[in-house]
Amino acid sequence: MAADPARPWFWLLKSEPDDYSIDDLKRDRRAPWDGVRNFSARNRLREMKRNELALFYHSSTRPTGVVGLCRIAKTAHPDPSQFDSCSRYHDPKSTEDEPRWSMVEVQYVSHLPRIVTLDEIKAEPALSEMVLVRRARLSVQPVTVAQFEHIVAMSGGRMPGRNS
Repeated sequence: MAADPARPWFWLLKSEPDDYSIDDLKRDRRAPWDGVRNFSARNRLREMKRNELALFYHSSTRPTGVVGLCRIAKTAHPDPSQFDSCSRYHDPKSTEDEPRWSMVEVQYVSHLPRIVTLDEIKAEPALSEMVLVRRARLSVQPVTVAQFEHIVAMSGGRMPGRNS
């Protein structure tokens, strides 16, 4: 089967640095991307393929922006926090037989040389069609190859190899 040229191969994942930061991911090397409780974001998690790259975005901080890169290390599977009644992500409507929520695992790739702020992204005409600009609150977003490369270049960084 031929690859779908319209399918995104890159992503943007948002996290509040007080909850989980790029530094935490660097320390841990690999971590679950769990607790997503938005159906649109969940559906995007389910589209991700192993080894696809993502921009790591710090939200709810000053300034907000893209701070690093990570790679999808494990594809979507049920998020166990949905079944844990002690978890802030518990969902009593979800069952083991019919889980509602998914998670992926991500692997640290690199910090960007400098943060690319949301203000810079919004001011860049080449990025005006990004989901981040048009639907900023979504925590998991597709990113085109051109958008991904543009943000990495804005940071002063280089594109990592597909399997590095």
